[in-house]
Amino acid sequence: MFLSELRIENFRAFGEKEEALVLALRPGLTALVGENDTGKTAVIDALRLALGTRDQEFFRVEESDFHQPSGAAAHRNEIKIRCKFEDLTLADKAAFAEHLTYEDQDGGKAAVLYVNWKAVAGPQAPRQRRFTSIEARSGKAADGPQFDQAAKTLLCATYLRPLRDAERAMSAGRGSRLSQILQYTKEIKEHGQDYDRDKGPPDDLSMLSVLGIGDFMNALLSNHKGVQTARENLNAEYLERLSFSGDKLEGHISVSGSKGDPGVRLRLLLEKLDLELRDGAAPETPPNRGLGSNNMLFMACELLLLGSEAGGFPLLLIEEPEAHLHPQRQLRLMQFLQEKVKELRTDNQKIQIILTTHSPNLASAIELDNLVFMHGRKAFPLAVGHTGLDKSDYGFLARFLDVTKANLFFARGLLIVEGDAENILIPTLARLMERDLTANGVSIVNVGGTGLSRFARIYLRKHPEKDGTIDVPVACIADFDVMPDCGPEIIGTVKPGETWPEKRRWRAKKDFTSEELQQRRDEIRAKASSQKVQTFVADQWTLEYDLAFAGLAEDMWIAAHLAVADERINTGKLSKESVARNAMKSYANLSEGKPSPDELASHVYALVAPGSGVSKAITAQYLACLLEGRARKGQLSPDALRGMLPKYIVGAIEYVTAKIEPGEGTQKEAASDG
Repeated sequence: MFLSELRIENFRAFGEKEEALVLALRPGLTALVGENDTGKTAVIDALRLALGTRDQEFFRVEESDFHQPSGAAAHRNEIKIRCKFEDLTLADKAAFAEHLTYEDQDGGKAAVLYVNWKAVAGPQAPRQRRFTSIEARSGKAADGPQFDQAAKTLLCATYLRPLRDAERAMSAGRGSRLSQILQYTKEIKEHGQDYDRDKGPPDDLSMLSVLGIGDFMNALLSNHKGVQTARENLNAEYLERLSFSGDKLEGHISVSGSKGDPGVRLRLLLEKLDLELRDGAAPETPPNRGLGSNNMLFMACELLLLGSEAGGFPLLLIEEPEAHLHPQRQLRLMQFLQEKVKELRTDNQKIQIILTTHSPNLASAIELDNLVFMHGRKAFPLAVGHTGLDKSDYGFLARFLDVTKANLFFARGLLIVEGDAENILIPTLARLMERDLTANGVSIVNVGGTGLSRFARIYLRKHPEKDGTIDVPVACIADFDVMPDCGPEIIGTVKPGETWPEKRRWRAKKDFTSEELQQRRDEIRAKASSQKVQTFVADQWTLEYDLAFAGLAEDMWIAAHLAVADERINTGKLSKESVARNAMKSYANLSEGKPSPDELASHVYALVAPGSGVSKAITAQYLACLLEGRARKGQLSPDALRGMLPKYIVGAIEYVTAKIEPGEGTQKEAASDG
């Protein structure tokens, strides 16, 4: 069986009714992603409360766990957590026979299991701790019988806390996690035979069970000549002389833990074991592994138990699996976990894993189908059928959603751009406009001219009327890709006076009527403009052209000349100052001819156009430095810069940010004022 749905009411940030959290889950692996304070840990803790954990760690319900609505003076006094399990095996149905609910499914009746966990806070007595009553019942409406301890044990999950001390968990000692894992591992329980005191050990000692080895060792130790002699001396020389007549004192030496319940004796034996990670090429050297490697060892042991035992619900909860792991190890771990959930156990069940992460590295390695985006105290599955993506989009994103783009899952606002120049320049423009992206928690994602709308549609919900919308402003910045009529000749696409070929990939304004131009703009917007996603299309043509056209022609001209001379500047053959002075002179010469705005901007763009050999990214770097320098000198105010920028760039930045006052250190909520 697997956990298919989780509903949480009045627990921490989650409220009730429409404010309750409802999370649909799939078999296999589910990763909860999102920024801090969105409820990822609360989901894990709710499952720990409702199902219990195998380490049997006591998890107390605190006053702060009860939800306090915004503006309310008091906390709610009742927490409800409901878990729904589907695809029950015959063994599951037998184990939970009295708790099953039968629901319509695919034209028939299917057995499902509901676990309704409830905590009710009693009245607060003066100077006393408030009593909280807890119960767990079955039935969709919690109208079934309560779960007894045996049933609860079958539902227990395995939990790996964040920043876990793996080395300690794997070390010998009372209650060690290693001893708990080994005690319930079938290889430990099933292999070997017990030691018979009357018959003695078998000829082949390797045939003894772990408990048999312990019992045999205890017998050898108890019967050891030295131990026997010490006992005889103790009795003859001391206790006999201290005894009263008719009341003889006599001592017996036995091994601690050698008697009593077999389960207890086995646990005491296993608590003596250490697990260390050694180099396979040099197994005799002392272990010298860091936190990351020991965490891998710890997770491997937990998965050994989940994958090998028969019976019980194989659910693994992991908070921040990236803890202590370097990026390549994180990718290897996620690859392994996604393979492990596909394997059948001996009882024909598969492991289900629910994890939380803040790592773009991990998020990029997890299939989009298995991600759940947490935002605004709501859960938004990103699987097929829940988003605005088509099935074909998922294959595309599996190829191109890398670690540099996966930060989109952890942002308060998002700018999606098509090139390196935008990626480099826009953060500087936003900061100079007092709309700092970092202070607003805004990520910028460069999709490199491929699939801009596909990345944006991750944030669109297929059924917003039912699921709600993701309240994260997303701005897509798209080129218009229509040249001015003077552009082809100026940038060298065609020769002066040459007839334009009929079949060509580029388009100019004279190829369209004004209505067709507007239709083209609307079509680009329509690819991703809905809910909180908006596409901002270039006012004229493309970024560099529009910057020059709007008011930064001279700055762009200088930046492009600096980019041309970049290698010579870096090797000390030229100075930036001399290159800039020459560029200013050549720009003045260009301006003397009084070109139209279209012609001027086209001449500027020609310096960085495809085929020019000049890097747009390096040009953007120099332009950012020029603008920052002017701002530092007081020559460029935020309002003045805003008036010199293309409207679509200003609109996109303002859509995903709130204004940051100079010197302000607090982070504001991203606001949509576009």
